[in-house]
Amino acid sequence: MATECTHQCTKTGEIAQKMLLRDNYQAGGLNEALTDDPIDQFTKWFKEAIEDARETLPNAITLSSADESGRPSSRMVLLKELDERGFVFYSNYGSRKGHCIAANPNAALVFFWKALERQVRVEGIVEHVPRETSDAYFKTRARGSKLGAWASRQSDVIKNRQELDELTAKNTERFKDAEDIPRPPYWGGLRIVPLEIEFWQGRPSRLHDRFVYRRKTENDPWKVVRLAP
Repeated sequence: MATECTHQCTKTGEIAQKMLLRDNYQAGGLNEALTDDPIDQFTKWFKEAIEDARETLPNAITLSSADESGRPSSRMVLLKELDERGFVFYSNYGSRKGHCIAANPNAALVFFWKALERQVRVEGIVEHVPRETSDAYFKTRARGSKLGAWASRQSDVIKNRQELDELTAKNTERFKDAEDIPRPPYWGGLRIVPLEIEFWQGRPSRLHDRFVYRRKTENDPWKVVRLAP
Protein backbone atom coordinates (compact mmCIF):
# COMPACT_ATOMS: atom_id res chain seq x y z
CA MET A 1 0.00 0.00 0.00
CA ALA A 2 2.83 2.37 0.93
CA THR A 3 4.65 1.52 -2.30
CA GLU A 4 1.52 2.26 -4.34
CA CYS A 5 1.05 5.59 -2.55
CA THR A 6 4.69 6.54 -3.07
CA HIS A 7 4.44 5.73 -6.78
CA GLN A 8 1.22 7.72 -7.15
CA CYS A 9 2.64 10.69 -5.22
CA THR A 10 5.75 10.65 -7.40
CA LYS A 11 3.64 10.72 -10.57
CA THR A 12 1.51 13.54 -9.16
CA GLY A 13 4.65 15.48 -8.27
CA GLU A 14 6.08 15.05 -11.77
CA ILE A 15 2.85 16.31 -13.33
CA ALA A 16 2.80 19.28 -10.96
CA GLN A 17 6.37 20.15 -11.95
CA LYS A 18 5.47 20.06 -15.64
CA MET A 19 2.55 22.38 -14.98
CA LEU A 20 5.03 24.90 -13.60
CA LEU A 21 6.95 25.11 -16.87
CA ARG A 22 7.21 28.70 -18.08
CA ASP A 23 8.33 30.46 -21.20
CA ASN A 24 10.31 33.68 -21.02
CA TYR A 25 8.71 35.66 -23.84
CA GLN A 26 11.32 37.51 -25.88
CA ALA A 27 9.97 37.80 -29.42
CA GLY A 28 9.24 41.51 -29.39
CA GLY A 29 6.70 44.18 -28.57
CA LEU A 30 3.48 45.58 -29.91
CA ASN A 31 3.02 49.32 -29.92
CA GLU A 32 0.22 51.74 -30.71
CA ALA A 33 1.11 51.82 -34.41
CA LEU A 34 -1.65 49.36 -35.31
CA THR A 35 -3.93 49.46 -38.33
CA ASP A 36 -7.35 51.11 -38.01
CA ASP A 37 -9.07 47.88 -39.01
CA PRO A 38 -8.52 44.75 -36.87
CA ILE A 39 -9.18 42.46 -39.85
CA ASP A 40 -6.23 44.11 -41.59
CA GLN A 41 -4.12 43.71 -38.46
CA PHE A 42 -5.15 40.06 -38.14
CA THR A 43 -4.37 39.43 -41.80
CA LYS A 44 -0.86 40.78 -41.24
CA TRP A 45 -0.27 38.53 -38.24
CA PHE A 46 -1.86 35.51 -39.90
CA LYS A 47 0.37 35.90 -42.95
CA GLU A 48 3.42 35.99 -40.67
CA ALA A 49 2.23 32.84 -38.87
CA ILE A 50 1.72 31.02 -42.17
CA GLU A 51 5.20 32.00 -43.35
CA ASP A 52 6.86 30.86 -40.11
CA ALA A 53 7.83 27.19 -40.49
CA ARG A 54 7.70 26.72 -36.71
CA GLU A 55 3.94 27.33 -36.76
CA THR A 56 2.77 23.97 -38.11
CA LEU A 57 -0.98 24.64 -37.94
CA PRO A 58 -1.47 28.42 -37.97
CA ASN A 59 -5.20 28.24 -38.77
CA ALA A 60 -6.06 26.08 -35.72
CA ILE A 61 -8.47 27.84 -33.38
CA THR A 62 -10.22 27.10 -30.11
CA LEU A 63 -13.93 27.74 -30.62
CA SER A 64 -16.04 28.31 -27.51
CA SER A 65 -19.82 28.36 -27.50
CA ALA A 66 -22.54 28.10 -24.88
CA ASP A 67 -25.95 26.46 -24.91
CA GLU A 68 -29.25 28.07 -23.91
CA SER A 69 -28.49 27.47 -20.22
CA GLY A 70 -25.11 29.20 -20.50
CA ARG A 71 -23.07 26.00 -20.15
CA PRO A 72 -19.88 26.49 -22.21
CA SER A 73 -18.04 24.02 -24.41
CA SER A 74 -14.84 24.35 -26.44
CA ARG A 75 -13.17 22.46 -29.25
CA MET A 76 -10.52 22.91 -31.92
CA VAL A 77 -11.60 23.86 -35.44
CA LEU A 78 -9.79 25.24 -38.48
CA LEU A 79 -10.16 28.70 -39.95
CA LYS A 80 -10.98 28.20 -43.61
CA GLU A 81 -11.88 31.67 -44.84
CA LEU A 82 -11.49 35.27 -43.76
CA ASP A 83 -13.29 38.25 -45.23
CA GLU A 84 -14.27 41.75 -44.20
CA ARG A 85 -17.27 40.35 -42.29
CA GLY A 86 -15.38 37.84 -40.18
CA PHE A 87 -13.89 34.41 -39.56
CA VAL A 88 -15.33 31.31 -41.27
CA PHE A 89 -15.11 27.64 -40.30
CA TYR A 90 -17.14 24.64 -41.50
CA SER A 91 -19.08 22.10 -39.49
CA ASN A 92 -22.06 19.79 -39.19
CA TYR A 93 -24.97 21.98 -38.09
CA GLY A 94 -26.34 19.09 -36.01
CA SER A 95 -23.18 18.84 -33.88
CA ARG A 96 -23.03 20.06 -30.31
CA LYS A 97 -21.51 23.35 -31.41
CA GLY A 98 -24.21 23.65 -34.05
CA HIS A 99 -26.96 23.22 -31.46
CA CYS A 100 -25.24 25.70 -29.12
CA ILE A 101 -24.96 28.31 -31.85
CA ALA A 102 -28.61 27.81 -32.87
CA ALA A 103 -29.68 28.47 -29.27
CA ASN A 104 -27.10 31.13 -28.44
CA PRO A 105 -25.26 32.80 -31.35
CA ASN A 106 -22.60 34.38 -29.12
CA ALA A 107 -19.24 32.65 -29.51
CA ALA A 108 -15.51 33.20 -29.08
CA LEU A 109 -12.36 31.87 -30.67
CA VAL A 110 -8.66 31.96 -29.86
CA PHE A 111 -5.60 31.70 -32.10
CA PHE A 112 -2.29 30.91 -30.38
CA TRP A 113 1.01 31.04 -32.25
CA LYS A 114 3.59 29.79 -29.78
CA ALA A 115 6.70 30.43 -31.87
CA LEU A 116 5.66 34.03 -32.50
CA GLU A 117 4.50 34.44 -28.89
CA ARG A 118 1.18 35.81 -30.07
CA GLN A 119 -2.46 35.26 -29.32
CA VAL A 120 -5.62 36.66 -30.90
CA ARG A 121 -8.99 36.50 -29.16
CA VAL A 122 -12.23 37.08 -31.04
CA GLU A 123 -15.74 37.50 -29.62
CA GLY A 124 -18.80 37.96 -31.76
CA ILE A 125 -22.04 36.72 -33.25
CA VAL A 126 -22.24 33.60 -35.40
CA GLU A 127 -24.13 33.50 -38.69
CA HIS A 128 -24.47 30.96 -41.50
CA VAL A 129 -22.62 31.73 -44.68
CA PRO A 130 -24.64 31.63 -47.95
CA ARG A 131 -25.35 28.16 -49.36
CA GLU A 132 -23.35 29.03 -52.46
CA THR A 133 -20.28 29.68 -50.31
CA SER A 134 -20.68 26.36 -48.50
CA ASP A 135 -21.19 24.54 -51.81
CA ALA A 136 -18.04 26.09 -53.27
CA TYR A 137 -15.92 25.08 -50.27
CA PHE A 138 -17.39 21.55 -50.14
CA LYS A 139 -16.30 21.00 -53.74
CA THR A 140 -12.66 21.56 -52.69
CA ARG A 141 -12.73 18.78 -50.08
CA ALA A 142 -11.23 15.34 -50.67
CA ARG A 143 -13.71 12.66 -51.70
CA GLY A 144 -13.16 10.79 -48.44
CA SER A 145 -13.98 13.90 -46.42
CA LYS A 146 -17.15 14.41 -48.46
CA LEU A 147 -18.23 10.84 -47.74
CA GLY A 148 -17.39 11.37 -44.07
CA ALA A 149 -19.73 14.35 -43.92
CA TRP A 150 -22.58 12.12 -45.12
CA ALA A 151 -21.63 9.17 -42.89
CA SER A 152 -21.25 10.99 -39.57
CA ARG A 153 -24.12 12.57 -37.69
CA GLN A 154 -21.61 14.51 -35.63
CA SER A 155 -22.03 14.37 -31.83
CA ASP A 156 -24.79 11.71 -31.99
CA VAL A 157 -24.29 8.61 -29.82
CA ILE A 158 -23.22 5.52 -31.80
CA LYS A 159 -22.86 1.95 -30.57
CA ASN A 160 -19.32 1.32 -31.76
CA ARG A 161 -16.80 1.93 -34.52
CA GLN A 162 -18.43 -0.76 -36.65
CA GLU A 163 -21.61 1.33 -36.91
CA LEU A 164 -19.58 4.25 -38.27
CA ASP A 165 -17.73 1.99 -40.70
CA GLU A 166 -21.05 0.56 -41.95
CA LEU A 167 -22.46 4.05 -42.50
CA THR A 168 -19.31 5.00 -44.40
CA ALA A 169 -19.58 1.88 -46.57
CA LYS A 170 -23.28 2.59 -47.20
CA ASN A 171 -22.57 6.12 -48.40
CA THR A 172 -19.55 5.00 -50.42
CA GLU A 173 -21.88 2.66 -52.29
CA ARG A 174 -24.55 5.35 -52.56
CA PHE A 175 -22.22 7.78 -54.28
CA LYS A 176 -20.00 5.31 -56.16
CA ASP A 177 -21.12 6.58 -59.56
CA ALA A 178 -21.25 10.25 -58.60
CA GLU A 179 -18.51 12.31 -60.18
CA ASP A 180 -19.08 15.03 -57.62
CA ILE A 181 -20.59 14.28 -54.19
CA PRO A 182 -23.09 16.98 -53.16
CA ARG A 183 -22.93 18.84 -49.88
CA PRO A 184 -25.22 17.49 -47.14
CA PRO A 185 -27.92 20.04 -46.26
CA TYR A 186 -26.91 19.85 -42.58
CA TRP A 187 -23.27 20.75 -43.24
CA GLY A 188 -21.81 24.15 -44.08
CA GLY A 189 -20.03 27.32 -43.13
CA LEU A 190 -20.36 29.43 -40.00
CA ARG A 191 -18.98 32.93 -39.71
CA ILE A 192 -18.11 34.74 -36.49
CA VAL A 193 -18.85 38.42 -37.07
CA PRO A 194 -16.49 40.04 -34.55
CA LEU A 195 -17.49 42.63 -31.97
CA GLU A 196 -14.18 42.40 -30.11
CA ILE A 197 -10.71 41.37 -31.30
CA GLU A 198 -7.74 41.37 -28.95
CA PHE A 199 -4.10 41.16 -30.06
CA TRP A 200 -1.69 39.80 -27.45
CA GLN A 201 2.10 39.87 -27.78
CA GLY A 202 4.21 38.11 -25.16
CA ARG A 203 6.78 40.24 -23.36
CA PRO A 204 9.41 39.55 -20.66
CA SER A 205 8.37 39.47 -16.98
CA ARG A 206 4.76 38.78 -18.02
CA LEU A 207 4.32 42.46 -18.91
CA HIS A 208 2.64 41.54 -22.16
CA ASP A 209 1.28 43.96 -24.77
CA ARG A 210 -2.48 43.78 -25.26
CA PHE A 211 -4.59 45.85 -27.64
CA VAL A 212 -8.31 45.28 -28.11
CA TYR A 213 -10.62 46.57 -30.82
CA ARG A 214 -14.25 46.92 -29.73
CA ARG A 215 -17.59 47.90 -31.25
CA LYS A 216 -21.19 47.43 -30.08
CA THR A 217 -22.61 46.30 -33.42
CA GLU A 218 -21.05 45.32 -36.71
CA ASN A 219 -22.11 48.66 -38.20
CA ASP A 220 -20.27 50.72 -35.58
CA PRO A 221 -16.69 52.00 -36.02
CA TRP A 222 -13.91 50.20 -34.19
CA LYS A 223 -12.30 51.68 -31.09
CA VAL A 224 -8.91 50.38 -29.95
CA VAL A 225 -7.52 50.53 -26.43
CA ARG A 226 -4.48 49.14 -24.65
CA LEU A 227 -5.13 46.74 -21.76
CA ALA A 228 -2.97 46.02 -18.73
CA PRO A 229 -1.28 42.61 -19.04
